[in-house]
Amino acid sequence: MKALLIVLVLVAGVFGVPAATADVGVDATVCFLSCDTLDPSRTGQEIFPVPERNLNGRRLVLHVSDVDGMAWGSIDNGVPGDSVWLDRSWDGGRTWEGLLGKASVPSTWTGTRTLMYNISDPRNHERGVLRACGDAAGVACTDWVYPTVCDVRCDRTDAGQANGDLQPVPSVSLSGRVIRLHVDQNGMAWGSVEAGTQGDEIWLDRSWDAGATWPDGSSLGRVSTAAGQTSTRTTMFATRDPRGRHYGGVVRACGRAVTGQSGSCTSWARPAPTRDGAAADALMYSYDPYPGWWPSSWWNTAATLTTLIDHGDPAYDWVTARTFDQNKGVFAAGVRSSDAIEGNFVSRAIDDSAWWGLAWIAAYDRTRDQRYLAMATTIANYVQQYWDTGTCGGGVWWDRERTYKNAVTAGLYLRLSASVHNRTPGDTVWLQRTRTAATWYAGSGMINSAGLVNDGITRDCRNNGQTVWTYNQGLGIGGLVEAWRATGDTTLLTTARRLADAALTGLTQNGVLTESCDTGSNSCDDNQKQFKGIFSRYLADLASVTGSTAYQAFARTQADSIWSRDRDNLNRIGQRWVGGSPNQVDWRTQASGLGALVAA
Repeated sequence: MKALLIVLVLVAGVFGVPAATADVGVDATVCFLSCDTLDPSRTGQEIFPVPERNLNGRRLVLHVSDVDGMAWGSIDNGVPGDSVWLDRSWDGGRTWEGLLGKASVPSTWTGTRTLMYNISDPRNHERGVLRACGDAAGVACTDWVYPTVCDVRCDRTDAGQANGDLQPVPSVSLSGRVIRLHVDQNGMAWGSVEAGTQGDEIWLDRSWDAGATWPDGSSLGRVSTAAGQTSTRTTMFATRDPRGRHYGGVVRACGRAVTGQSGSCTSWARPAPTRDGAAADALMYSYDPYPGWWPSSWWNTAATLTTLIDHGDPAYDWVTARTFDQNKGVFAAGVRSSDAIEGNFVSRAIDDSAWWGLAWIAAYDRTRDQRYLAMATTIANYVQQYWDTGTCGGGVWWDRERTYKNAVTAGLYLRLSASVHNRTPGDTVWLQRTRTAATWYAGSGMINSAGLVNDGITRDCRNNGQTVWTYNQGLGIGGLVEAWRATGDTTLLTTARRLADAALTGLTQNGVLTESCDTGSNSCDDNQKQFKGIFSRYLADLASVTGSTAYQAFARTQADSIWSRDRDNLNRIGQRWVGGSPNQVDWRTQASGLGALVAA
């Protein structure tokens, strides 16, 4: 928890400002969409969620911008020397850092305002509340803004209004009592204690940092069993805070018995109203909104964003825009990638650039915002520069140094060129490029006799026999499907089906998609962790255009295995979709699993 700067208010009792008790210190600057101390002239919104305060005839006002996640204070109708500042608390208002942005009314003026400060800190998984305070022959403060969390419903809604009753973790026993955690289809949570007696207590703890701390969410809804009763329950509390951009809060139910053991809690759980919704919430835990990416992998962020867009939850639409705005510029080597990023999402790695092109195609399909299509076209034009008929009759080089022609770059180029054509009215240039790329891909030799796509071709244009990765198989399918949309050539769908059928038998174990690095004591690198979700995306695309029940059943099998065998109580998904050990878990494996859940 952040260190707090404590302001002693001598007249707290008179003006209703509670005395704070906390460690003395100076809080670090909070950065979310902007950093603390942004000038209010740059705000995107101005609303007034709490009443203004009359302070000895002065108007003390808290101004809020939900679109920025920030607030500022003002004091008016005053005299020189009057002052205004903000308090910010990370534990629901019990303690706070004070004097943020303190400003005094200058000579000849009657009012002033503070700079803007972030209300909450989703980057570091801390939910804050904030108020404006002033000193004008006395001290007073407005109410705290947003002390109650609201999602579909708000904190303290009666559990009788729950939309279903799921119990995500086992109950616990306490001196004969049963303590249960309940969640509904809206992600609301409540606790119950059963088989007890008068005076037994039940409450919820809520954490925004995966159960590490819960300073603003302890003893929520605490209630005692009434006389003559053997059970009781809390009211409901939200586990997502869309206004504060906190997704996937975790909860547990805790109870205290009046006899025997004093207390016990269930395990922490992240509510799972839907499979893909639960996986997306868990994925968002790792998104850093200030730089606008998932640290620290460049192409993986592009592929992850595409999957989040495919998920389709409008609560995450801001992530698409944020990622675009924060990453379209120039970055030195080592900042976003080991390569320098040269603007417009391009670098010497041609495949990395193409992944971003496909991300902006997905963004355009969802939003119809022309800037995304324009960027995808810019990237496609960049990739096109590395199409070279001088070696092997065509194909795109993997890197600017022209060292390798491989399956990933070929599949990306085919999908991207066809996608640009299919979204550009009147285009003929990209259509011809799509036809050329599809013909070259099918005849390149990368597809082996078993219908599996090896990693690439040698300098003398032969299949190099290297590992068959699931994402190469998926990109081949996806590229051919999009090229079929562009050209109407049904032989492309036939080839796509050949690749899909080969994968369903050749890249699985017991019906579950398995990477070569998923087996035995092997481990996958940060690139390989994301491959299977990419395959799932493009197999789903083929299933949608062919209506194949076999592909649809395969997708359900993957999702069922992930959900039952490769997921913990916080809906974190590992690398091995059949579970087991060793099993790597991070945001890349999470994005891959989300891709499979979306595809089902």
